Amino acid sequence: MKSIVAYTLISCILFACKKDDESSTFESINAHIEYFGFTIVDTYWDDPTDSEVKTNYADEIHNFSNIADILVVNPNDNIVQRTQTFADLDLKAILHLNELFFVLIDNNSPSESNYDLRTDYQERWNEFKTINQSILSTNYIGTFYIGEEPTWNGITFTELDAVARLLQTEFPNIPTMIIEAYPSLNDLQVPQTVDWIGFDRYFVENPNTNFEFQQDWNTLQSKISDPNQKIMIILDSHYINWAHGDFGGIELTQMDDVAENYYELAKSDEKVIGILGYFWPNGFDISESIGARGMPQNVKTEYQRIGREITGKNN
Repeated sequence: MKSIVAYTLISCILFACKKDDESSTFESINAHIEYFGFTIVDTYWDDPTDSEVKTNYADEIHNFSNIADILVVNPNDNIVQRTQTFADLDLKAILHLNELFFVLIDNNSPSESNYDLRTDYQERWNEFKTINQSILSTNYIGTFYIGEEPTWNGITFTELDAVARLLQTEFPNIPTMIIEAYPSLNDLQVPQTVDWIGFDRYFVENPNTNFEFQQDWNTLQSKISDPNQKIMIILDSHYINWAHGDFGGIELTQMDDVAENYYELAKSDEKVIGILGYFWPNGFDISESIGARGMPQNVKTEYQRIGREITGKNN
């Protein structure tokens, strides 16, 4: 019989080896995922479920996230300080530029919100660029988000390509991103000038086994027009009783499983560049919605675990 000391030493050696092996394996399946974060973080939305007036939630997510969105509405918007606040918290900004480039004209689209490219989009961009040059020339910007569910909202391939070409020409080191609504994936055309693509489909417990989600996933893959294009996964991180519960069969406390399932999807495909949760604060879209901010602690703990694994943040 081995002595207790010898047994302990051997156990520690074996455990250490196993830990190293697991770490190496984890890094190999996780290394392609560069980003984790949430939406509606700095978009003028004040969570109606608390008594605090607050529209920037970067301080609540930065310990386990490295990317989040900033909404741009007008060409004279000065977002220098907002972007600097993100940078100080080690968050890259997703600049939400739909309103800068596109205008709602009528209801003739699948979503009944039809957007056209503004005739003065270049002038609007030049004004915005001049005001915000100091942060656009840094590495503070994670991506330019152009076109809100573009095909679903009536934005054409030509219009998308025009904006993406403009941004790519002037800022080739900042990726451009589009996220499509799943009902319009079949009609989506992805310009080669777009770097990251994704789609949103909610109320699904496990996207890896859900037939409809997998159909959408395969359709998205077929739309990739350049081998260098990456996929941004949109994590369902909100909860609506009648939608997630009645339709999706998901309990609120099961949203941690939903997050883990999306993470498994991300790890399974090396084209995935990141995971973006929709959304952080409560009450967005409809008043009774629960955002990631209002989830039970077990769910928020899972967001933190996944985010820290991806970002390497451990505080």
